[in-house]
Amino acid sequence: MNIYQQWQDAKAREAEATADRRKIEDQMVAQFKVPSNLDKTANFEADGYKVKIEGRINRKINSEKLQEIAIEHGLMAHLECLFRWKPEINAAVWKSTDPAITTPLLDAITSTPGRPSFTIVKKD
Repeated sequence: MNIYQQWQDAKAREAEATADRRKIEDQMVAQFKVPSNLDKTANFEADGYKVKIEGRINRKINSEKLQEIAIEHGLMAHLECLFRWKPEINAAVWKSTDPAITTPLLDAITSTPGRPSFTIVKKD
């Protein structure tokens, strides 16, 4: 068996294991009657096991709307401590912008290589 097929087989096993684990987690959520809006840690004991379930709420912020509301209500001074502002590079615009603009900004950017992602599809 070639390395490419081994990779595909491993990815399939990984996806199956993830799906199985998530089904079991869903069963535990139902068993312990964990509310879907849990935003803290809940601890349970059953059959000699300690089970810790950490609930999370995903929040997305519309920064433009947030700033409009803050201005309207005189709350701009509070935004800096209530929210983290995370600039992200717009790669397409960055690459097409004059280096006279982007070069001075490079000192504020740390670049590190990430793990490559793979997609392998068997040809028919």
